[in-house]
Amino acid sequence: MTPAARTAASIELLGLILGPASETRPADAVANDYFRTRRFIGSGDRRAISDRVWRVMRSYRRLSWWLRDEPTPRLLVAASLLLDGGSLDDFTGGRFAPASLVPWERTTLARLDGRGLEHHAMPDAVRLEVSDWLLPRIPIVELRALLDPAPLDLRVNLLKATREDARMALATEGIEAVATPLSPWGLRIEGRRNVTTGAAFRSGLVEIQDEGSQLVAALVDARPGMRVADFCAGAGGKTLALAMMMQNRGQIVACDISAARLDSAVRRLRRADVHNVERHLFAPGDKWLKRHRGVYDRVLVDAPCSGTGTWRRNPDARLRLTEADVLELLPKQAGILDRAAGLVRPGGRLIYATCSLLSEENEEQATAFVSRHPDFALGESLTLTPSRNGTDGFFATILQRHE
Repeated sequence: MTPAARTAASIELLGLILGPASETRPADAVANDYFRTRRFIGSGDRRAISDRVWRVMRSYRRLSWWLRDEPTPRLLVAASLLLDGGSLDDFTGGRFAPASLVPWERTTLARLDGRGLEHHAMPDAVRLEVSDWLLPRIPIVELRALLDPAPLDLRVNLLKATREDARMALATEGIEAVATPLSPWGLRIEGRRNVTTGAAFRSGLVEIQDEGSQLVAALVDARPGMRVADFCAGAGGKTLALAMMMQNRGQIVACDISAARLDSAVRRLRRADVHNVERHLFAPGDKWLKRHRGVYDRVLVDAPCSGTGTWRRNPDARLRLTEADVLELLPKQAGILDRAAGLVRPGGRLIYATCSLLSEENEEQATAFVSRHPDFALGESLTLTPSRNGTDGFFATILQRHE
């Protein structure tokens, strides 16, 4: 593709991400569909288009401030190019190029000429790319760290390979990976790389999983022979890690309310050669919780949350989150914890986890649970942040049930 065609594609993709689909679908899902239906776009072009779109998403509020709240996809991409030291030469109106800029667009963009992305007059919330209501609730140092792109972390599947084996397999694909500093199972790749088409991924040697998520799985301390419930399993990322820790011995039940997510887990489990997992889809009137009271050694609740800890890799999510969303999530999290608690055997553990940086979803939720359930006690906790640990933001705590 020509540079102008890349710019046109960036505008088109950004328009889809910011359009009605943004209310229900994350940006990466929209982008995946976009490229899947445009096979003619090569890997280098995909990377360049994605990089431009994600640069815009990571600087959306700052760009909008410069554009005086006229953030059309065309102007956002044009402003991003200008503020990165580029030009507007791609807007020619030629074949496969963006339409020529109209006078009002040129006037709007003229104020950016020779400028940098940030300006001393920007409000703090704009400079830090958060909604005004959220600014006081997350430390400034973390908000700054959330502006940076995240590396790509992989978890090595020890059922199939050692970490060094997996690193060498990736190297044969031209992908350089280094050991993660905290997780004993992790490999880290800088930048955006597509590993899912390579042999190492397709053969189940590695899974995409942030180092912080790997450490949350480690906190569960699932051991061979145990009975474990992954209460909000989703597509099975932590389920896979738990099965690996258990060496395929014992029993894991992956539970969720979404059949589509559990179906996605099947493919991942098969690829990883995991054999000790069964699935359970929660449904209205379900008697499963009652039939399984007090039988599990470990119950992991990776609760639905604001996702504020993942904004390095999901910058579009910060545009969607509202204060009302958080207020709606809090009773849901408490209700999920209350239901999951009944599955834990005496002496067993309930592990509560979020990918949030908000205390009301984390420590406050765990403390409130113990006050409602005197047969549980607070145990070891894990708090990970982008600025301090270089991971996504995570919170996890052990809630120990008394014997």
